[in-house]
Formats: sequence, C-alpha cells, structure tokens
Amino acid sequence: MLKVDRSLHIDIISAQLLEYYVFPDVAREIADVLRARLAEGRYADLPDDEAFAAAVTEDLQSVNGDRHLRLLHNVDPIPEQEAAEFFDEALYRAEAELGGYGFARAERLDGNVGYLDTRAMVAAELAGHAAVAAMNLLASTDALIVDVRRNGGGDPRMVALLCSYLFDEPTHLNDIYDRPSGETAQSWTLPFVPGPRFGGSKPVYVLTSGTTFSGAEEFTYNLQTRGRATVVGERTRGGAHPGVRYRVDAHLKSAVPSGRAINPVTGTNWEGTGIVPDIGLPAAQAFDHAYGLALRHVLELGDGGARRAVAAEARAALARLS
Repeated sequence: MLKVDRSLHIDIISAQLLEYYVFPDVAREIADVLRARLAEGRYADLPDDEAFAAAVTEDLQSVNGDRHLRLLHNVDPIPEQEAAEFFDEALYRAEAELGGYGFARAERLDGNVGYLDTRAMVAAELAGHAAVAAMNLLASTDALIVDVRRNGGGDPRMVALLCSYLFDEPTHLNDIYDRPSGETAQSWTLPFVPGPRFGGSKPVYVLTSGTTFSGAEEFTYNLQTRGRATVVGERTRGGAHPGVRYRVDAHLKSAVPSGRAINPVTGTNWEGTGIVPDIGLPAAQAFDHAYGLALRHVLELGDGGARRAVAAEARAALARLS
C-alpha cells in the first residue's frame, strides 16, 4: 500500500479552522491536536481518503465535541475553484427533489389530528412550495404532531417558515452569530404566509430522538422555549453551530462551523447538551404517546354538531392505542 503524505491536508484543514471556526481559541487548540496526531503518524497507514476523513473527524471533535465539525469523504471528484466555500447546487436540488423536499408525510389522522413527518430542513427558496402545501393541509386540524426523529437538520429559513404557521403574532425565534462577518442575524416568524396558519393556540407535539440534529433542533428549541410545543421522545443530538463546507482535496471537504445559535429567550442554545424533552420516552414510543394526548384534547372539544364524527373517530383511535 502506497503511503500518502497527509501534511498538506492537515495544513489546509488547520488554516480553514483558524480562519472560519466560530471560536478562534478553540480553533487553535484543535489545529494543534491535528498537527500532533500527524507527527505521531496517526494518519500515515490509513488505507484511503474515507478512512482518513473518519480519523480526522474523530480528532476534530475531540476538543469540544462539536458534531458539526467534520472532514467528509466525497465519492465524486470536487472541482477546483476560486471560491473558498464548496457547494454543489445541482446535487443539492436533485437530492431535495428525490427526498420529497424534506417531507415524508403530511396527513390528517383519525380524530382530526395533523401529522407532519419531516426528514430535512431544505432551503425554503427551493422547498417552500412543499412546506406551504403541507401546512395548508394541516391548518384545520385540532392538534398537530411534528415528527423530527429522523431529521438531521438543514436551512434556518425553512425552520422560520414552518414556525411561522404556528404563531399568531410576530415572534423572535433565534439569532445566529457569524464569526467571519462579526454580525448577528435575527430570525423571526414571517409577517405573511401563503394560506391559513395552524395558529398559536392549538396543541403542538414535537417528536424527537437521539439523531434529531441541527436545524431540526432549532425548530424544536424555538417552540419549546416559547412554550408553544410539548416535546416528546429522546434528548436530541446537540448541534447548534451552523457552517459551510470547504474543498480540501479532490475527494475531501471540511465542514467548519462559523456560526453560533443564540436563543432570545434563554440567551444560549443546545450545543453539546441536546434538547431535553418535556416528556422523556424511547423514540419508538413517542408517536403513540403524543397521539394519545392529542386525541384526548380533541375529545375535550365536545361532540356536538359537526364535531360528532370527529369525536367518534377520536374515541375509536384512542381505543386502538389503548
């Protein structure tokens, strides 16, 4: 096996850390770790770029556990370019389309309970039509379950769009500090959304798991800290540092967080700790529990007139859960 000199890769990654990573002091510490591991020969006998990426990622995260900070192996060649950031827009669009723009299910369940299963927070300018369609479908339900148990995150603008359907008044959701610019951008609910809002008074339940991450955590935290949703499931993974990706070599790219989320209610975020659910349960049990809570709420609304059929559905569904 031909040994690869990884010193240039480590130099490039270290330079990217020092220029972009959200915490400059931590960046220097991490860069020192990488250089020490290089000098020890840790990367010398690795069989390929994929193994190298895995080893470097472990070392990148060894200082402060930042799970957004990674070295990624790219199967397809990454073209050389003048721009520092690497973003394959065509691939992103194709993956979004094939993945339902991040939405796996939007459904009215028995008992007039809405269910939204979202797997990614795809950029709103690309997936906004799918979000609008889903939220319009669910607007007239009596309670809403949003499932982010398999959601690994994504774009804050999609988070803001979804949250906008769940509040009646303008609401300050989140801030993101960006180290390269030194600026802090605020995120608010939108003043207008297409179609009816679900609104700010009906119950919302958010289902979480140990793999819920990043933008999906922001969505959850935005609602939890405002008292807008009951979080049901497992503690989330704990990643609150957004960033971008940079080319390292033909098949290697770094993910370097340059930002930090700041919640306007708590003044902090969920980095490293994850979000603690209001009702802690194994992820596999979260849906049944939340659905049961939602159905009991529906039954409290009465069974007269037009609600007679809905109440009958709710009673039957609750009996099946029991």
